[in-house]
Amino acid sequence: METTKKSTRKSESKASDDRIKSAYINYLLTEGKQPASIFKFCLDNGMKEEEFYTFFGSFDALERSIWKGFIDKTINRLQSDNTFNEFSSREKVLMFYFALLEELRSNRSYVLLQLGHHKRLELTPGYLKGFRESFEAFFENILNQGKGKGEVATRPFLDKRYPQLFWLHMGFILTFWKEDDSAGFEKTDAAVEKSVNLAFDLIGKGAVDAAIDFGKFLYQNKR
Repeated sequence: METTKKSTRKSESKASDDRIKSAYINYLLTEGKQPASIFKFCLDNGMKEEEFYTFFGSFDALERSIWKGFIDKTINRLQSDNTFNEFSSREKVLMFYFALLEELRSNRSYVLLQLGHHKRLELTPGYLKGFRESFEAFFENILNQGKGKGEVATRPFLDKRYPQLFWLHMGFILTFWKEDDSAGFEKTDAAVEKSVNLAFDLIGKGAVDAAIDFGKFLYQNKR
């Protein structure tokens, strides 16, 4: 009996969580701003104020949860694919970006509204803080795997910052996608592929390491 009660509560909680998010997004898209108060928002949507606080402490917390939901859903989707771990780090990053943009596309109007308020994403708006934490943790894991496979170069004082550097890259991708008016956002797809390939050429073992080694040689042998 107790198990049945717990199961029922869980399903009801999930529905209420989704309902609040959906109602909030609809309000923002129709009004262009946050509701005047949580009380008014709940009144207009036929729910009690305490129901809102069961899930979120404020509208800002709600926005953080919406954005974190975008990336967590994307990551869970990729990791549930048994073939995902078989790909190289470069391929995993490409798959991540394409999957995330697909997720954001279904909420493009809301995403554009939010991004329109912040021109410099590298400063990390409040609503993106949870999103960024999940992003950097995911990328750190992928890049560490890449180091183990020799796909990513280990460079003192720099390689630990790779996830942060990819966060700047994420900002570039979102900004490019925001301005893209091509059919099916094909220009964004091309930008993702070209920029990811460039990024891995830079963090991989190749031209950069050769240049560094040559620079060290010149320095050590100058007279």
